[in-house]
Formats: sequence, C-alpha cells, structure tokens
Amino acid sequence: MAETYTTQMDAARRGIVTPQLRIVAEKEHRTVEELLALVAAGKVAIPANKRHQCLSPEGIGSMLRTKINVNLGVSRDCKDYDAELKKVMAAVDLGAEAIMDLSSHGDTIPFRRRLTAECPAMIGTVPVYDSVIHYQRDLATLTARDFIDVVRLHAEDGVDFVTLHCGITRKTIDQIRQHKRKMNIVSRGGSLVFAWMCMTGAENPFYEYYDEILDICQEYDVTISLGDACRPGCLADATDACQIYELTRLGELTKRAWDRDVQVLVEGPGHMPMDQIVANMKIQQTLCHGAPFYVLGPLVTDVAPGYDHITAAIGGAIAAASGAAFLCYVTPAEHLALPNVDDVRQGIIASKIAAHAADIAKGIPSARDIDDRMAEARRVLDWEGQWACALDPETARAIRESRAPEQEDTCSMCGKFCAVRSMNKALSGEHIDIL
Repeated sequence: MAETYTTQMDAARRGIVTPQLRIVAEKEHRTVEELLALVAAGKVAIPANKRHQCLSPEGIGSMLRTKINVNLGVSRDCKDYDAELKKVMAAVDLGAEAIMDLSSHGDTIPFRRRLTAECPAMIGTVPVYDSVIHYQRDLATLTARDFIDVVRLHAEDGVDFVTLHCGITRKTIDQIRQHKRKMNIVSRGGSLVFAWMCMTGAENPFYEYYDEILDICQEYDVTISLGDACRPGCLADATDACQIYELTRLGELTKRAWDRDVQVLVEGPGHMPMDQIVANMKIQQTLCHGAPFYVLGPLVTDVAPGYDHITAAIGGAIAAASGAAFLCYVTPAEHLALPNVDDVRQGIIASKIAAHAADIAKGIPSARDIDDRMAEARRVLDWEGQWACALDPETARAIRESRAPEQEDTCSMCGKFCAVRSMNKALSGEHIDIL
C-alpha cells in the first residue's frame, strides 16, 4: 500500500521518499537522506503540482545548483500564443528550469493548461495579473473572493508555484507615502495589490485570506513564491525601510506556510549596488529562516537599457554565490519591450553564466567538472571538444567559422603566435614555426 502525503514537505517530514525527491537527489549528486532533511526543514523546495504530470522535477536551495527562471507570456501588444510557446520550448532547450507565465491579455487558460500539459520545466504564475483578465472587469470591482478563486484555478491547472504579494498591507500605503521612494513600487503584481487596497479601502486579500490560500496550496502541492512588492526598482531605493519591513513580514508568512507543510520561495531584489548584495542575502536568510531566495538580477546599475541581461548577470552571480538559490533571468529587452526569441536566448545564457560561476564559488559538487574538461580540450586545441563543453556551442562555433583561420590549429586572433600551440610544440620537442 502506497504511503500517503499532502506535499513534498509533508512527505519529507514523514521520511517518505517521493519519486520527485529521488529524481532531484540524482540530479544534484546528493543522497536521498540529505535531501529529505533539507526539504523537511524548508531549505530546499521541490515545486511539483500533483497535476503537472510531464514535470522534470528540480530542487531549489542555496546548497544545490542555482536554478534559472524565464518570464514569458502574451500581452496586448504581442498576443501570438504559438510564438510564445516556441519561446518556452527554446528556453527549456537552453536549460531553463522554470517558466513563469506572465500573460496579461486574452484567454489565458488554454495557454496555461498547454504549458502544464507539455512543458517539463516548473511552471509559475502571478494570479493577481490573471484576475483582471479572467473576469474582464476593472481592478476596483474585483473582490477578495475573486482573487482567491483565481489562485485555486491556477492550482487546478497544474501550476507548480504561484507568486503572491502577501507581504504588503494597508500599513505599506503609509510607508510608501512617507518614505518618498524614487521609483515607488515597480513590481507589477505589487502595484496592482497596492492600487486595489487604495481604491477599495480593504486589506490585501492575499494577506487577509492567507490561511485559505495555504489550504489550496496544500491540496495541490503548490509552492508559494512570496512576492516582494517593495523590491527596489532603482539603486536609490535598495535596502530601504519599505523593502526590509516587507521582508520581515515574508519571514512570518514563511513560518505559517511551513506549519501547514506548504513549501516556500522568497522573492528578493531588484536593483541594488554591488556592495549591498551580500548583506541582503544574509538578511534574507536570517529573517526568512533559510527559505530559498529567488532574485530578479539584482541589476547593479540603472543606466544600461538594452544590456540589462549583463547588469543582472553581474548581480546574479554575486547573489547566488552569497546564498540566493533561484535567478530570474533578465533580457536585453528589460524595461523596453516584450522579449523576442533572441532576447530570451541572450537572457538565459547570461543567467546561466552567472549561476554556473556562483555554483563553482559555492563548491557545488561536480560544478567545475565541465570547466576542467574545457581546459583539457583547449590545451590540445580540440575544437569539437570545446563545443561539447560550451554553454552556448552554437554561438561559439559560428564565431570561429565566420572568421576561420588559415591553419586549423590556431585561431584568427593569434595565428601561429598562439601560446597554446607554441607550448605544445615546445614541450614535445618540435620546431616552432612562427613565420
């Protein structure tokens, strides 16, 4: 007789090894016993909705490989669902472990259900976006019940994690007005909740009815991603009172979820100077009791539109090396437009570089093995071996082929002055021909 459990956390606390946990243990080169303890304590989450049957499960935690999330979805200006699905599958092929459907136009249900039916990556959503679209009513006319019902709808559709901006309350309205942030609230979901509270005079429904949300998450094993409505949207707002106050509340909500065996991710910044990133990771680990931290960037400068995949990769590498577990990719289109396929590709590669660099710094088991294989291939000028090790072999190969050298054992940068070539010949006693 199969052992019964409600969530991955519940199973781990009972000592039950789920199929998902076993797969994650193999992927992470960990024993199931190690992973059971981490999931039971909330330090690792395995987002795995019971209805997402094609899921290839992943673990999210600072002691595991750093995972990458890709935001996609249709908007009023870009509403081609087939094009968006192609981006989803391209993202998965490039190694994204999670897809967040941020669709804000049209009939979102078929697209979301198609994702959970066909996509092996973890699927996340932000139900507050979908509430306006689902009911086709203005924000102020929606009720708390409307919002909660959409959370249930997403859970029923097989979504693995939901971002809910539970940590802002009516007190936040006064804080935002008093502290005079440069950018106010830049979280799209957070701004919608804030606006709804201002217009209705009611408390944040995701905070007020948090226990009911936990019931839903427990029933379907949906992981709560506690959204940071007050994440800094510019360097000037980083680590301010609004951000830290909300993070304190997210820590309280984390414990309440864990008391119900519901897994939690905690979202973080945002835009942030490099010298503040490490401290922010430590503050989160303390206030949120070691729950996996999910960061957008952080973007380390505000002046690089068109290149924000680079500013985010710099911040992401520092954040992940300092304790963040989950990086939300940023594309060159950030702040500018809905990303196209090339933007998605560049964003993912930049994030994967950041994640991999952090994993090496953290000493994740086997993380550096691929780098050592690359070094061996480079030493013997094995180009095919180098493509096999590259994060983006297609681009690497294309660059070399577009500027092919006269001789195969060199590149068009150094030619016969190549240090690797010269050392190989010198050490084997060969004549070194330069001219």
